[in-house]
Amino acid sequence: MFITRFSHHIEFEKRFSKHTISAYLQDLSQFESFLSSNELDFDSVTHRDIRTWLVGLMADSGPRTVNRKLSSLRAFYKFLNREGLSTANPLVQIKALKTPKRLPVALHQNDLNQLLDHHDYFSQDFGGLRDRLVIEFLFGTGIRLAELLGVRESDINFYEQTVLVNGKRNKQRIIPLNKTLIELITHYIKEKHTQGFSCCSDVLILTDKGKAAYSGLIYRIVTKHLSYITSKEKKSPHILRHSFATNLLDNGADLNSVKELLGHSSLASTQVYTHTTVEKLKTIYKQAHPKA
Repeated sequence: MFITRFSHHIEFEKRFSKHTISAYLQDLSQFESFLSSNELDFDSVTHRDIRTWLVGLMADSGPRTVNRKLSSLRAFYKFLNREGLSTANPLVQIKALKTPKRLPVALHQNDLNQLLDHHDYFSQDFGGLRDRLVIEFLFGTGIRLAELLGVRESDINFYEQTVLVNGKRNKQRIIPLNKTLIELITHYIKEKHTQGFSCCSDVLILTDKGKAAYSGLIYRIVTKHLSYITSKEKKSPHILRHSFATNLLDNGADLNSVKELLGHSSLASTQVYTHTTVEKLKTIYKQAHPKA
């Protein structure tokens, strides 16, 4: 019952994304199973029990995954305490695990230009046009996968050359579109309507059958086409977001502007990209300075 109420809270009050809600509920379900197997409940569990649970998790999961589960539990108990459903909070004495800093992986601008400037990488049908738009849109705007799936034709302002994006927790932001992307969107929309798709006509990205695109399709599109230009192990849609931010900073954009474009609520989230830029500067320095 408590988990159901918490689920409604994060969905309708906090307005978390479906992906985040699913992750939270999966974590809580796993914790509830631990409690059940040890004849405990949410009120009787102690910080020692939490540590026992964490030890079991660490046998199969890394520190980042464990910390995410801890975050889910903290949010859950904060909700229970605030709603008067429980006075216990076994997380008070639990600290997050230390994790190594992980720099974002970005693709080189020349590699992406090679992919996007040569149409041979994309088939000459509706699917190929859509695939190219997906890559161009993610790299040209830096939006998240979920945000791309939410873009409607009506969100595109062709006169202002901008797109209205609904971000996390329904926070909206406006992102400029480059000329190439505007031309590609125009071409794509004309072809989309030529196909005669009757369903989801305002949804921008569609499947080959005219249905609204889904996460798995976008992953396959990005993985397939990035494999043409890079041997990097990671080829997820998020790497195009990293590439967008890194290239902007490398070419002189200020950090606050990049923060607004990415839709970050905190500047600290954006500052991780400066580490990549600094590392690049160090490499250039070592190569060019006679005393390096």
